[in-house]
Amino acid sequence: MARATKDAPDRDQAMKIKIWLSLLVSMVLLSACVSSTIDEMIFQPSTKMDGRSIVVLGRRHSSDYETEPAFVRCVAKHIASRVNNITVINESRFVDKLYPWFEARTAPLRIGSLENLLRKPNIKQTIVGMDTKYIIWLDGSTETSNKIGSVACSIGIGAAGCFGFGSWKSDANYEATIWNFDELDQVGKISTSTTGQSYMPAVIVPIPIIAPVQNSACEGLANQLLKFLNPKNND
Repeated sequence: MARATKDAPDRDQAMKIKIWLSLLVSMVLLSACVSSTIDEMIFQPSTKMDGRSIVVLGRRHSSDYETEPAFVRCVAKHIASRVNNITVINESRFVDKLYPWFEARTAPLRIGSLENLLRKPNIKQTIVGMDTKYIIWLDGSTETSNKIGSVACSIGIGAAGCFGFGSWKSDANYEATIWNFDELDQVGKISTSTTGQSYMPAVIVPIPIIAPVQNSACEGLANQLLKFLNPKNND
Protein backbone atom coordinates (compact mmCIF):
# COMPACT_ATOMS: atom_id res chain seq x y z
CA MET A 1 0.00 0.00 0.00
CA ALA A 2 2.87 2.37 0.85
CA ARG A 3 4.44 1.76 -2.55
CA ALA A 4 1.18 2.55 -4.37
CA THR A 5 0.90 5.79 -2.37
CA LYS A 6 4.46 6.74 -3.31
CA ASP A 7 3.96 6.00 -7.02
CA ALA A 8 0.77 8.07 -7.27
CA PRO A 9 2.46 11.53 -7.06
CA ASP A 10 5.00 10.44 -9.69
CA ARG A 11 2.21 9.48 -12.07
CA ASP A 12 0.38 12.73 -11.38
CA GLN A 13 3.53 14.75 -12.05
CA ALA A 14 4.20 12.90 -15.29
CA MET A 15 0.62 13.45 -16.40
CA LYS A 16 0.86 17.18 -15.63
CA ILE A 17 4.05 17.45 -17.67
CA LYS A 18 2.42 15.69 -20.62
CA ILE A 19 -0.63 17.94 -20.47
CA TRP A 20 1.53 21.07 -20.18
CA LEU A 21 3.68 19.97 -23.09
CA SER A 22 0.66 19.19 -25.27
CA LEU A 23 -0.86 22.59 -24.58
CA LEU A 24 2.42 24.35 -25.24
CA VAL A 25 3.04 22.57 -28.53
CA SER A 26 -0.54 23.21 -29.66
CA MET A 27 -0.16 26.90 -28.88
CA VAL A 28 3.15 27.15 -30.73
CA LEU A 29 1.90 25.24 -33.76
CA LEU A 30 -0.93 27.71 -34.13
CA SER A 31 1.38 30.72 -33.88
CA ALA A 32 4.44 29.52 -35.88
CA CYS A 33 3.39 31.11 -39.14
CA VAL A 34 5.07 32.76 -42.12
CA SER A 35 4.07 35.94 -43.94
CA SER A 36 5.34 36.91 -47.40
CA THR A 37 5.27 39.95 -49.66
CA ILE A 38 6.10 39.86 -53.38
CA ASP A 39 6.97 42.96 -55.43
CA GLU A 40 7.28 42.79 -59.20
CA MET A 41 8.57 45.22 -61.81
CA ILE A 42 8.41 43.84 -65.35
CA PHE A 43 9.72 46.20 -68.02
CA GLN A 44 9.28 43.84 -70.95
CA PRO A 45 7.01 40.76 -71.17
CA SER A 46 8.51 37.38 -71.93
CA THR A 47 8.20 35.83 -75.39
CA LYS A 48 7.87 32.12 -76.18
CA MET A 49 10.60 29.99 -74.70
CA ASP A 50 10.17 27.05 -77.14
CA GLY A 51 12.71 24.90 -75.34
CA ARG A 52 15.21 27.72 -74.79
CA SER A 53 17.36 27.82 -71.68
CA ILE A 54 17.64 29.96 -68.58
CA VAL A 55 20.27 30.00 -65.86
CA VAL A 56 19.68 31.01 -62.24
CA LEU A 57 22.79 32.49 -60.63
CA GLY A 58 23.50 33.64 -57.08
CA ARG A 59 25.25 36.93 -56.45
CA ARG A 60 28.66 36.59 -54.75
CA HIS A 61 30.10 40.03 -54.25
CA SER A 62 33.10 38.95 -52.16
CA SER A 63 34.58 36.03 -50.27
CA ASP A 64 32.41 36.80 -47.23
CA TYR A 65 29.09 37.44 -48.98
CA GLU A 66 27.05 35.18 -51.21
CA THR A 67 23.42 34.39 -51.82
CA GLU A 68 22.97 30.96 -50.26
CA PRO A 69 23.64 28.22 -52.85
CA ALA A 70 20.80 26.17 -51.35
CA PHE A 71 18.35 28.98 -52.11
CA VAL A 72 19.62 29.31 -55.70
CA ARG A 73 19.24 25.56 -56.21
CA CYS A 74 15.75 25.65 -54.70
CA VAL A 75 14.52 28.33 -57.12
CA ALA A 76 16.10 26.60 -60.14
CA LYS A 77 14.68 23.21 -59.14
CA HIS A 78 11.21 24.66 -58.56
CA ILE A 79 11.15 26.19 -62.05
CA ALA A 80 12.55 23.07 -63.74
CA SER A 81 10.01 20.79 -62.05
CA ARG A 82 6.98 22.73 -63.25
CA VAL A 83 7.58 23.36 -66.94
CA ASN A 84 8.74 21.21 -69.82
CA ASN A 85 9.39 23.91 -72.41
CA ILE A 86 12.26 25.53 -70.49
CA THR A 87 15.72 24.08 -69.87
CA VAL A 88 17.30 25.24 -66.61
CA ILE A 89 21.09 25.21 -66.89
CA ASN A 90 22.94 24.04 -63.79
CA GLU A 91 24.62 27.01 -62.12
CA SER A 92 27.96 25.25 -61.55
CA ARG A 93 28.06 24.05 -65.18
CA PHE A 94 27.39 27.57 -66.49
CA VAL A 95 30.01 29.17 -64.21
CA ASP A 96 32.62 26.50 -65.00
CA LYS A 97 32.15 26.82 -68.76
CA LEU A 98 32.68 30.58 -68.52
CA TYR A 99 35.48 30.50 -65.94
CA PRO A 100 36.67 32.89 -64.60
CA TRP A 101 34.20 35.50 -65.87
CA PHE A 102 31.27 34.62 -63.59
CA GLU A 103 33.25 34.22 -60.38
CA ALA A 104 32.61 36.54 -57.41
CA ARG A 105 35.26 39.13 -58.38
CA THR A 106 34.60 39.16 -62.12
CA ALA A 107 30.86 38.52 -62.62
CA PRO A 108 29.06 41.37 -64.44
CA LEU A 109 26.99 43.49 -62.06
CA ARG A 110 25.11 45.40 -64.78
CA ILE A 111 23.86 44.56 -68.26
CA GLY A 112 26.44 46.99 -69.68
CA SER A 113 29.20 44.96 -68.06
CA LEU A 114 27.84 41.85 -69.77
CA GLU A 115 28.03 43.61 -73.15
CA ASN A 116 31.70 44.38 -72.50
CA LEU A 117 32.32 40.79 -71.40
CA LEU A 118 30.88 39.44 -74.65
CA ARG A 119 33.72 41.10 -76.57
CA LYS A 120 36.14 38.61 -75.09
CA PRO A 121 36.94 35.53 -77.22
CA ASN A 122 34.52 32.60 -76.99
CA ILE A 123 32.30 34.11 -74.27
CA LYS A 124 29.35 34.89 -76.53
CA GLN A 125 29.71 31.60 -78.41
CA THR A 126 29.66 29.64 -75.14
CA ILE A 127 26.49 31.31 -73.88
CA VAL A 128 24.79 31.00 -77.28
CA GLY A 129 25.89 27.35 -77.42
CA MET A 130 23.84 26.69 -74.28
CA ASP A 131 20.83 28.34 -76.00
CA THR A 132 20.56 30.82 -73.12
CA LYS A 133 17.68 33.28 -73.33
CA TYR A 134 17.50 34.62 -69.78
CA ILE A 135 20.12 35.06 -67.08
CA ILE A 136 18.42 35.42 -63.68
CA TRP A 137 20.47 36.83 -60.83
CA LEU A 138 19.38 36.14 -57.24
CA ASP A 139 20.61 38.42 -54.49
CA GLY A 140 19.74 38.30 -50.80
CA SER A 141 19.91 36.27 -47.62
CA THR A 142 18.00 34.85 -44.66
CA GLU A 143 18.84 36.42 -41.31
CA THR A 144 17.96 35.40 -37.75
CA SER A 145 17.21 37.95 -35.02
CA ASN A 146 15.28 38.55 -31.78
CA LYS A 147 16.46 35.40 -30.06
CA ILE A 148 14.81 35.02 -26.66
CA GLY A 149 14.68 32.31 -24.01
CA SER A 150 16.96 29.33 -23.53
CA VAL A 151 16.96 25.56 -23.22
CA ALA A 152 19.08 23.78 -20.60
CA CYS A 153 19.89 20.07 -20.66
CA SER A 154 21.38 17.86 -17.97
CA ILE A 155 22.40 14.25 -17.51
CA GLY A 156 22.01 12.42 -14.23
CA ILE A 157 22.25 8.88 -12.99
CA GLY A 158 19.67 6.94 -14.95
CA ALA A 159 18.03 10.01 -16.42
CA ALA A 160 18.59 12.88 -18.84
CA GLY A 161 16.44 15.70 -20.10
CA CYS A 162 16.03 19.29 -21.20
CA PHE A 163 13.81 22.10 -20.02
CA GLY A 164 13.14 25.59 -21.31
CA PHE A 165 11.71 27.59 -24.15
CA GLY A 166 13.34 29.55 -26.94
CA SER A 167 12.15 31.50 -29.95
CA TRP A 168 13.66 33.52 -32.77
CA LYS A 169 12.61 35.53 -35.80
CA SER A 170 13.80 34.84 -39.35
CA ASP A 171 13.68 37.28 -42.26
CA ALA A 172 14.30 36.20 -45.85
CA ASN A 173 14.81 39.01 -48.36
CA TYR A 174 15.69 38.17 -51.96
CA GLU A 175 15.59 39.90 -55.33
CA ALA A 176 15.64 38.34 -58.80
CA THR A 177 16.97 40.46 -61.66
CA ILE A 178 16.14 39.16 -65.14
CA TRP A 179 18.48 39.77 -68.08
CA ASN A 180 17.39 39.03 -71.64
CA PHE A 181 20.53 37.72 -73.31
CA ASP A 182 19.15 37.98 -76.86
CA GLU A 183 18.49 41.70 -76.51
CA LEU A 184 21.12 42.45 -73.85
CA ASP A 185 18.54 44.20 -71.74
CA GLN A 186 17.29 44.05 -68.14
CA VAL A 187 13.64 43.13 -68.49
CA GLY A 188 12.38 42.79 -64.93
CA LYS A 189 12.90 42.55 -61.19
CA ILE A 190 11.00 40.47 -58.64
CA SER A 191 11.58 40.69 -54.90
CA THR A 192 10.26 38.76 -51.94
CA SER A 193 10.25 39.54 -48.23
CA THR A 194 9.29 36.68 -45.94
CA THR A 195 9.12 36.70 -42.14
CA GLY A 196 8.46 33.93 -39.65
CA GLN A 197 8.78 33.05 -35.98
CA SER A 198 10.32 29.76 -34.85
CA TYR A 199 10.04 28.10 -31.45
CA MET A 200 11.74 25.40 -29.39
CA PRO A 201 9.85 24.22 -26.32
CA ALA A 202 11.63 21.59 -24.25
CA VAL A 203 10.25 19.34 -21.53
CA ILE A 204 12.59 16.37 -21.37
CA VAL A 205 13.05 16.47 -25.18
CA PRO A 206 13.50 19.69 -27.23
CA ILE A 207 10.90 20.05 -29.99
CA PRO A 208 12.04 22.50 -32.69
CA ILE A 209 9.14 24.10 -34.57
CA ILE A 210 10.81 25.89 -37.45
CA ALA A 211 9.03 28.45 -39.61
CA PRO A 212 9.88 27.54 -43.25
CA VAL A 213 10.92 31.09 -44.11
CA GLN A 214 13.52 30.37 -46.78
CA ASN A 215 11.45 27.65 -48.44
CA SER A 216 8.44 29.97 -48.57
CA ALA A 217 10.59 32.72 -50.11
CA CYS A 218 11.95 30.24 -52.67
CA GLU A 219 8.50 29.03 -53.68
CA GLY A 220 7.03 32.53 -53.89
CA LEU A 221 9.90 33.92 -55.97
CA ALA A 222 10.03 30.88 -58.26
CA ASN A 223 6.26 31.03 -58.88
CA GLN A 224 6.51 34.68 -59.91
CA LEU A 225 9.41 33.89 -62.21
CA LEU A 226 7.31 31.13 -63.77
CA LYS A 227 4.54 33.61 -64.45
CA PHE A 228 7.04 35.77 -66.31
CA LEU A 229 8.75 32.92 -68.19
CA ASN A 230 5.61 30.96 -69.02
CA PRO A 231 2.70 33.42 -68.86
CA LYS A 232 0.18 31.35 -70.86
CA ASN A 233 0.56 28.38 -68.53
CA ASN A 234 -0.14 30.57 -65.51
CA ASP A 235 -3.34 32.26 -66.63
